[in-house]
Amino acid sequence: MHATVGDAIVVDSVEVGAPPRRGEILAVVANEAGEHYRVRWDDGHESSFYPGSDAYVVHVHRPKA
Repeated sequence: MHATVGDAIVVDSVEVGAPPRRGEILAVVANEAGEHYRVRWDDGHESSFYPGSDAYVVHVHRPKA
């Protein structure tokens, strides 16, 4: 998985009928183990996030300058 600042991250719920969790990627942290992200979630809190198989990135279209 690769994302850039400004992209959205979506985490599918493990509970049937529960909505997915969404957030905006604020920072990308890369190291030898891969990437993780600083995310501002829809409820306003921020956290470091190490994506699993239940997460995916929604790339935000950015117009060319």
